[in-house]
Amino acid sequence: MLGEQDNEILCRVGPGTPMGELMRHYWIPAIRSDELPSPDCPPLRVRLLGEDLIGYRTTSGSVGLMQNSCPHRGASMFFGRNEEEGLRCVYHGWKFDVSGACVDMPSEPAESNFRSKVHAKAYPIMERNGIIWAYMGHAEIPPSLPELEGNMHEEFSITVLHRPNNWMQGIEGELDTLHAAFLHGGAAKMENLTPGTYQYYEHRNRAGRFQVRDTDAGVSYGMYREAEPDSYYWRIGHFLFPFFAMPPGASIYGQTASFIAYVPMDDYHTLEWGVAARNAANRPNIAGSPGRPGTQFGRDYLPNTTDWYGRFNITQNYENDFLIDRAAQKNWESYTGIPGGRQQDMAMTESMGWIYDRTSEHLGTSDQMIIRTRRRLIDAARALRDQGVMPPGVESPAVYHKRSGLTVLPRATDWWDGTTELRERFELPPEPTEAAIAT
Repeated sequence: MLGEQDNEILCRVGPGTPMGELMRHYWIPAIRSDELPSPDCPPLRVRLLGEDLIGYRTTSGSVGLMQNSCPHRGASMFFGRNEEEGLRCVYHGWKFDVSGACVDMPSEPAESNFRSKVHAKAYPIMERNGIIWAYMGHAEIPPSLPELEGNMHEEFSITVLHRPNNWMQGIEGELDTLHAAFLHGGAAKMENLTPGTYQYYEHRNRAGRFQVRDTDAGVSYGMYREAEPDSYYWRIGHFLFPFFAMPPGASIYGQTASFIAYVPMDDYHTLEWGVAARNAANRPNIAGSPGRPGTQFGRDYLPNTTDWYGRFNITQNYENDFLIDRAAQKNWESYTGIPGGRQQDMAMTESMGWIYDRTSEHLGTSDQMIIRTRRRLIDAARALRDQGVMPPGVESPAVYHKRSGLTVLPRATDWWDGTTELRERFELPPEPTEAAIAT
């Protein structure tokens, strides 16, 4: 269990907090590209790391992300006019460009140079394959974007989900691979499973043994169960700083380039990003349309609203008990009675409270990955605060070259050294040659 001080360091992400300052060293998924669908479209309320921000797309297509309150007298820039390469406050007409510079101040005399002295807080932006990334740190030259392969292909899918609880509860759920055999698959019957399959091995022995190791990017784990007399069934996944997870899911090891990001809106709300590279034949770019109701990946989305927490909410929630079906649970049609795998996860993490009190829990041997990841995060936040040590991965974008998944290995094979090629597979399309460009 953690002490109260450690739990505070782990969970609090606002400006000036150890974990919040650590996260500001990294690029952060902030907005889906299609939330700002066209030049001079309506601005968007965005809450990140405890800050209220406004996103907008300029006439030329660039993206700005600036403070919500106008530096003049504090009116919200959400009501601003998005026009001619900047966002103009409608209170007195002050206009700001994507760097935060005040480029027009019509309320002041023409000879005044006051506008040159006013600057709004604005954050650098990079847009890559459907994601608008924000850098909220202090470096004059931001680092390179992390080389997360799921966001580096032109064919991709992106889902976003509002999770009304602390960010760490969500990511710990991804690192807790053992729960898949209970929460999601607990109703499976052995007589219905095919011997020799991953699902068969998983349900024949629901306990699991773990091996965990620190990496340059974070922490990785291998959980294994007996398969055949000479082999083990492995579930291999990763935590990558500061809030990325690569759980094994149901993918064969090394075949899927994907990641999940648990981006803190503040201490009590999280946006969960699911990003995966796709072949053109499998799925169109950006799964679903933001703001429109409909079913995506088994989730019934509500229409987006303009509220700070109004993006990417679904019909099932804690207030309606996630539409639990007690009859289905009782009759073993479902282990939980809750429709949807992610909704089952949400029920568990939200039932812990807004911020889970880890000082009273009792962890077992199967919680090694959670224990190690917590310690790695806390140590990195303290090292940055106390010694100025740069957090892992900030200056090394290639350490994110990882894949996860399921595999069966001979018992004599080391799970880490024996799977290097599968884990580090990184396959981007070749850059076009000059001849190809010419044609």
